[in-house]
Amino acid sequence: MSSDSPVAAPGVRLDIWLWAARFYKTRSLAKQAVETGKVDVAGQRAKPSRIVRVGDELKVVRGEDTYGIRVEGLSEQRGPAPVAQALYRESDESRQRREAAAATRRAERTGYQAPLSKPDKRARRLIRALGDIDAM
Repeated sequence: MSSDSPVAAPGVRLDIWLWAARFYKTRSLAKQAVETGKVDVAGQRAKPSRIVRVGDELKVVRGEDTYGIRVEGLSEQRGPAPVAQALYRESDESRQRREAAAATRRAERTGYQAPLSKPDKRARRLIRALGDIDAM
């Protein structure tokens, strides 16, 4: 055995890590997110098979939220939420941006009040009729 051979740092596939860290519910959803460009590693688009190592910087877009995170741990198994949250650390700037965006979304919908019950038969017919106005 030669001592000058490079020792590969341990790592995990990106899609598996995202699933284990509970950013996505299934590995196939994580893979799809990576393929569609919703996940960047060190500012570059990545493939699902990319190896993630401790210390990597990720940007994950999930719905309307964008997470700027740093990988703190590796796992190939999906565990409880506290264990999954220990796998990464979100930057303060990212957390503040997400909270501000959530507050803005809450403020935009303050005037909306959801109906207390489902529409009855008469209301459903009126709703259907309103939808058919464009067809006339």
